Amino acid sequence: MENRQMISYAQLWEKMKGYARKVGRVSARPVLLLYYVMKSEQTPKTDKLLICSTLSYLVLPVDILDARRLPLIGWLDEIVAVSVAYKKICRHITPEIEAEVDAVLDRWFADYTPYELIID
Repeated sequence: MENRQMISYAQLWEKMKGYARKVGRVSARPVLLLYYVMKSEQTPKTDKLLICSTLSYLVLPVDILDARRLPLIGWLDEIVAVSVAYKKICRHITPEIEAEVDAVLDRWFADYTPYELIID
C-alpha cells in the first residue's frame, strides 16, 4: 500500500506565515505549536486530525462568524478553535518543539520592535 501524504505542509506553512504577520508573535505562537505537534511522529492520528482541522479552519476563508460583518465577534470562533485544540494537545509539546517554534518566531519577527512605555 502506498503511503501518501494527505496534508500539503508547504501550503499550510505559507498560509500560517501570512496569518502570523497579521495577528502578531504572541498570537501566532500557539498556532505554530499546533503545527509542529501535528508534524511530530509521536502525535496520535486522532490528535493530528484535530490539529489539521483547526489549522484549516483558521487559514481557510470559510468562517462560521464572518469577521467582516461582526468585527470583534468574528474572531471568536477562531480563538475558541485554537484554544480547544491547544488545550487538548499540550501534553505533546516537548522542549524541542518549543525551541523550534521560538526560532521560527525569531526569524519571522526579527524586524519587530516592541512598543516602549514612556512615562513623563
